[in-house]
Amino acid sequence: MRILHTSDWHLGRSFHGVGMLGAQQQFIDRLVDTVCEERVDAVLIAGDVYDRALPGVDVVRLLDSALERITAAGAKVILSSGNHDSAARLGFGSRIFERGGVYLRTRISEIDEPVLLETGGSPVAVYGIPYLEPRLAAPELGVETPQHAAVVAEAIRRITADVKRRADAGEPVQPVAMAHVFASGGITSDSERDLTVGGVGAVPLDLFDGFTYTALGHLHGRQELSPSVRYSGSPLPYSFSEARQQKGGLLVDFDGGGLVSVEPVVWPAPRRLAVLRGTLAELLADPALADAETAYCQVTLTDDERPAKAMDSVRSRFPDTLVLTFEPASGPRASGQTYSQRLAKATDDLEICCGFLDHVRSRQADEQEKQLFAEVLSKVQSTEAAQ
Repeated sequence: MRILHTSDWHLGRSFHGVGMLGAQQQFIDRLVDTVCEERVDAVLIAGDVYDRALPGVDVVRLLDSALERITAAGAKVILSSGNHDSAARLGFGSRIFERGGVYLRTRISEIDEPVLLETGGSPVAVYGIPYLEPRLAAPELGVETPQHAAVVAEAIRRITADVKRRADAGEPVQPVAMAHVFASGGITSDSERDLTVGGVGAVPLDLFDGFTYTALGHLHGRQELSPSVRYSGSPLPYSFSEARQQKGGLLVDFDGGGLVSVEPVVWPAPRRLAVLRGTLAELLADPALADAETAYCQVTLTDDERPAKAMDSVRSRFPDTLVLTFEPASGPRASGQTYSQRLAKATDDLEICCGFLDHVRSRQADEQEKQLFAEVLSKVQSTEAAQ
């Protein structure tokens, strides 16, 4: 039995204003190729199938096409809802879809209803745990404390009870959990929506001790929390903090007796990400940065003074620069005084205007700019005097 563990597709997401639907279509092409080449029996999507609760029509069509292609390639699809999804909308038609090999787990009432996958021995039983918003899920689960750890613990208690019932009936299974959570020990990235307020959202790792394998979603970097508890990571990078991560999924093999192996599968992104840092002159001249000329770039300029028309200059070499920030290598140029303190010492209106320009762009006004300020101030003073 071979499972392809994926999560966090985020269909419909944009990347700093750049649409990603074409890139997402390409990763689905690679996924379908993997299903065929590796003879995958089931594809798991552990939450955040969509990027928003109300996806666009073209985004829904992309998922529809993906599900049709995966099942046509011979694999079942088991997906659960994440914190970006609307569980009710994603779960529409779930009983009908099961007839075509697509199993949607978006309802609390279905937590202890596994999808059984035959292995020749004890079957693999995949239990899909949808994202459980503590305040909404706690009443239905009968949990008094509306916290992530408490609601997930109750979900796992229900699953464990079902596993025991099957064992007592002489039909033991190998339980596999799918969950969209922040498990203790996971490392976050900038593109993940925070699941917590005040840091109370982490779920203890030992909650998953009783499972043959746990397929986690939410964190976008591939991570191994234990040999049997893993994040597959997102199939594409969704922030520059993920620039160095390998993207793809995990191939998980079982036999009749348990977990056999977990191996990564890599799907290269259509466009590389580059994170660049240095002075403008250094970045424009460095031959080692040639590969970044065709990448999406995040650039941090370290010039002591902010260069004029900085974005235009950076894009003359790196045309797909999406983020530009400024961090002078020498630190702030201020004399240790706040802007308000410097403003209080200004002797005339011209000094106030030039000081403001210096404050907002980290570069002093040049002679032409000072002359323009002086002319404008002179006209204002003349108008006021005439009134």
